[in-house]
Amino acid sequence: MPIYEYRCLECGEKFEKLVRFGTSTSEIQCPKCGGRKVEKLISAFSARTSSTTAASAAACAPSAST
Repeated sequence: MPIYEYRCLECGEKFEKLVRFGTSTSEIQCPKCGGRKVEKLISAFSARTSSTTAASAAACAPSAST
């Protein structure tokens, strides 16, 4: 089940909800005010890696051999 981000159109609260596929937006309830007028937000994807940025960039850089 994916986690979606929502915003309540009644009180402005932003919240996350674990929902089943096929769940209608009208079934989602705001945890703050109980309102059912919510909109699904587009969220940014984030991932962490164990390597450092400098090492990753150096591994991808073209070699300087001539």
